[in-house]
Amino acid sequence: MVPAARRTLVAPVGRARVAAGCAIALVLPPLLELAVFSVGGSLLAVDVLFQIAGVIAVALIGGLWPALLAALWSSIILNYTSTEPFGSLEISEAENVATVLIFIAVAVTVSLVVGLSARRSREAAMAQQEAALLGDLARGALAEEDTLQGFLRHVQAQFDADAVALFAGAGDGGSAEGRSVGGGPADGGAGRGGSAGQGHDQRTGMERRALAVRPGPEGSAAGEPVRRQDRQDRAVRRTPAGPADPWPIGAATAVEQVGDDVSLALFGTTLSARERGLLRAFAGQLRALLQRQELLASTRTNRRLVEGNVMRTAILRSVSHDLRTPLAGIKLAVSSLRRADVTFSQEDEDELLATIEDYSDRLDALVNNLLDMSRISGDAVNPHLRPLRWTDVVGPALANVPGDRVYVAIPPNLPAVDADPGLLERVVANIVENAVKYAPGSAVEITASAGGTGRALVNGFPAGELRVIDHGRGVSRGDVEAMFRPFQRLDDAPSGAGVGLGLAVAKGFTEVMGGMLDAEQTPGGGLTLVIRLPISTGAVEL
Repeated sequence: MVPAARRTLVAPVGRARVAAGCAIALVLPPLLELAVFSVGGSLLAVDVLFQIAGVIAVALIGGLWPALLAALWSSIILNYTSTEPFGSLEISEAENVATVLIFIAVAVTVSLVVGLSARRSREAAMAQQEAALLGDLARGALAEEDTLQGFLRHVQAQFDADAVALFAGAGDGGSAEGRSVGGGPADGGAGRGGSAGQGHDQRTGMERRALAVRPGPEGSAAGEPVRRQDRQDRAVRRTPAGPADPWPIGAATAVEQVGDDVSLALFGTTLSARERGLLRAFAGQLRALLQRQELLASTRTNRRLVEGNVMRTAILRSVSHDLRTPLAGIKLAVSSLRRADVTFSQEDEDELLATIEDYSDRLDALVNNLLDMSRISGDAVNPHLRPLRWTDVVGPALANVPGDRVYVAIPPNLPAVDADPGLLERVVANIVENAVKYAPGSAVEITASAGGTGRALVNGFPAGELRVIDHGRGVSRGDVEAMFRPFQRLDDAPSGAGVGLGLAVAKGFTEVMGGMLDAEQTPGGGLTLVIRLPISTGAVEL
């Protein structure tokens, strides 16, 4: 069964309507003449008007040829029943001869006019339909959610094709604009560069990029009749035509060039001249869609290159200082210890060794943050979530932080959160170390709470909160977003510690675990960083 859009484009007046018009043309004139005699009418002019009305009705129903048949048949009936001698095809009076001839001329003219008017009306309706179709197509090509596969499905439905495919690659098949190829998917295909059953056109070497196909029932051969409920589209992307592929470009019934090396192929449908024009319009819209996709891909690539250049520049600018200072300190301490002409006391040796250890820890933290940021940027972080309590990670996270600077006040019996132990420990450690560095001389407080207040939510679900509170200089509201970017240090003085990765890594790890990391102003001055993670519904492992 042909879709409504295709019925309008293929058959403006179908065979059924022509047949119905011919039948009415044979039946209606005698019935009209019988109706005239049944009411006692005897004037030839009345009969002529009735028969002309019948011819017009036939023209509206069946078109031109049934109307001409009705005109000739009506003239015979008028001659037989309404002109002297009655019951004969002879006409004795010249006036009646003129009347019949004028009737025939008028009936034929009316048939031509009505038929032409109906055809023009149908052509106008088809043009309006095509314009609406192309308008929808243009809007779809510009729609952000539109895809190549969706476009091909649309073409397949509009032309009622067995399949529609997009081929790419240099070859003669890609340059046959608007050509018609004999055969179909089930044909032998010899002489077209390979059999259709093999699905490989050795002459063109075209590669299929996408396919929208209306398959038959399971196990049926391609090209066999299918039930409507069994019709569905399936996508095959970047699939070279294989030995059993029924859709090689050589088996297409119509091919339209889209670009220099891209062709749109239709299978299992024969197109009229009007439909070929519509297919060319589809090809133009497809060309715009492909160009838009290439532009988006190029934009994404350029954005990644720019971001990579920015990151490399920031690494060179920031890491140069953060690497040079620890390395210089380590080298100086080691060189001092190795001097044979200097004798150090035990206290001095311990101090130099502590310096080496401190700078080594700083280098280790820097390298770890760089590696973590690389994993986050490459979507290579795979968290292993399990129920955790805040106290399970806060203690290990504070191992390298001076104990007199941090105060922990986590209420007991708080519900567990879903988190990765290693990632959450790194998040807490980075946040606390950042607070200790940038809030010198002030205490850092760590508190926790459970969801349920209506504020502690993650994606609409209750969440647990861990707050790291400092009372330093704080951060302005305009700098909060920049604070979480890689290689961002709001204090650019040479004495500023860190390469600016700690908070970026913390935010990335928190989001990977399905949580949120936010910044708030501390009442009275300072900055509060809030970690929110979904409350777990599982049992905590002991």
